[in-house]
Amino acid sequence: MLSVNGHPQQLRTDNRATLLDVLREQLQLPGTKKGCDHGQCGACTVLLDGRRVNSCLILAVTCQDAEVTTVEGLSSRTATHTAAPPDERPALHPMQEAFVAHDAMQCGFCTPGQICSAVGMLEEAAAQEGVTLDEHEIRERMSGNLCRCGAYTNIVAAIQSSIGVAAR
Repeated sequence: MLSVNGHPQQLRTDNRATLLDVLREQLQLPGTKKGCDHGQCGACTVLLDGRRVNSCLILAVTCQDAEVTTVEGLSSRTATHTAAPPDERPALHPMQEAFVAHDAMQCGFCTPGQICSAVGMLEEAAAQEGVTLDEHEIRERMSGNLCRCGAYTNIVAAIQSSIGVAAR
């Protein structure tokens, strides 16, 4: 049993299945992307018990009793709400709003991983004393998430604008 986006999941899966494959194929959560499948690009980043991880490197069977948060789970929006009129949809997470406001995505492929990583990074930094999240520190802490389009300037601006707001 594991919890995904606040919902308990009882799954039967192959011992070799990665968390990424279970999220995408069994739970139909396509937000988490399969990029390199080697843990080098960060497109598959999710939060596992609040810590950011590359879901392509985690075996799903090792996530027993864990809490997984995907980009879909950052807001209270679920697949069943997407057909609702815009005024009835739940609000986006502040980091998602910041990425939209700062045009921090081009093709959008890396965006879910970037957003999950940014949320996790802010929580990590908040737990450490004396950390100043200036542009250099943000770039260093986000270095595991690659953007092939080169939207890094806007990604950093989005993260900077949401400091203090994103940890809902």
